[in-house]
Amino acid sequence: MKKKIATLLVIAMGISVLAGCGNKTEDNTGNVETENNQTEGQEEEPQESVGDEQVELTFMGWGNDSEVATFRAMIDAYEEKYPNVSVDYIVVPDSDYDTKMQNMIAAGEQPDAFYCGIDYVMKYAATGNLYDLSSYVESNDLFDVDNVWENAINIYRYNGTGLGEGPLYALPKDVSAFSVVYNKDLFEAAGVTPPTEDAPWDWNDYLEAAQKLTNGDVYGTSMYSMESAVWSNGADWLDDSLTKVAFTDSKFVEAFQFVADLRSVHHVAPSSSEETSLSSYDRFMQGKLGMMGVGSWATADLWNQCEFEWDLMDWPVSPNTGERAVWFGSAGLAVSPESEHLEEACNLIAFLAFNEDAQRTSYTTGMSVPTLKDMAYGEYAEMDKAPVNKNGFLNVLDDYGRLATQSRTFNQEWWSEFNSGVDAVYNGEMTAQEYCDSVADSVQALLDKSLEQQNALK
Repeated sequence: MKKKIATLLVIAMGISVLAGCGNKTEDNTGNVETENNQTEGQEEEPQESVGDEQVELTFMGWGNDSEVATFRAMIDAYEEKYPNVSVDYIVVPDSDYDTKMQNMIAAGEQPDAFYCGIDYVMKYAATGNLYDLSSYVESNDLFDVDNVWENAINIYRYNGTGLGEGPLYALPKDVSAFSVVYNKDLFEAAGVTPPTEDAPWDWNDYLEAAQKLTNGDVYGTSMYSMESAVWSNGADWLDDSLTKVAFTDSKFVEAFQFVADLRSVHHVAPSSSEETSLSSYDRFMQGKLGMMGVGSWATADLWNQCEFEWDLMDWPVSPNTGERAVWFGSAGLAVSPESEHLEEACNLIAFLAFNEDAQRTSYTTGMSVPTLKDMAYGEYAEMDKAPVNKNGFLNVLDDYGRLATQSRTFNQEWWSEFNSGVDAVYNGEMTAQEYCDSVADSVQALLDKSLEQQNALK
């Protein structure tokens, strides 16, 4: 068994790409075998804490100073609730995280609980390094799963083929909604009326507003979200089976060209050289950009850096479909199946993900939107700090947000290949059609490689 585990780890280490997290194997039926040959769904259940027995857990994650401080406070609260448990909190730079995790697994030192980026769920689940939380979630007393954003839970399900269905391998430590933020002062000066839920903008309305806002050293918009444009136009990078490239389709190309033309034709977005010298993010904070895509994680920066009024709007709909879409993100909290303290480890990640005081700390410090729906639509929505239109975030989570296409594949090399030369289109050196045609074969080859690697672990 150990030899087989080592083989799987070598395969997994060869396919890591971003920064995430992943001693079991799978039989040829797709069931995960444990050391004692139990199958998935028959995994050892977490054992209740026994009296005053002292338990030590290791917990590993990444994060900036603010996030680390927040999690240290939450861990202190967990230890106060469970005085027989102490937590050794290990912080690793996100750029080194996956390598650190792989080395710890190989050495038999996997943390009891840890961050697991969404791009790594399939890899670590397939190699048997994520504990199946399904039974725990159904029977726990710490949270009601129906009160958690459904998308945020389901993205951590893996059935051996893809995400969204099957056993649950992580809990969302946060959810990141990606909305459009706008400078209310610039809107008023330019005579632009923002859209409402009853009167949404389409791409043409967005372009018209951006043109009115562009003036001197002020630009109307940052580069538009490709995901929003492509998905709302009824297209995607890959087909429904996630096995074939689909970006040469006319609907995809049209959306891609719309995004590029904002910079290269209409000049309402900063050029690539201007973006290099001053990012759109900083440009917006300085009051020199009318609109940009923004994640809920940036709320604290908006509070602290903007010396003007700002608010959120929903993403425009496609003029062809009348639909809107955009990505949302999340990082997971997972448990090692080899932990000697499964109950305590599961309680720890549930506490960090869903404890009300912890969630309140998170949203009041501008770190994230609550993962608990009643809190999000209750006290968060009623909070007297910006944005006024908090539905700009909540609608993404509850309605039109999607998991990024590259996160639904076993690795993301094909995605990096697609994006390697997109600036040629953004800068007007190639058309969207020319570029998509030119990279289709190389992207397909890397996608095929990803599928082969996934199948090798079945």
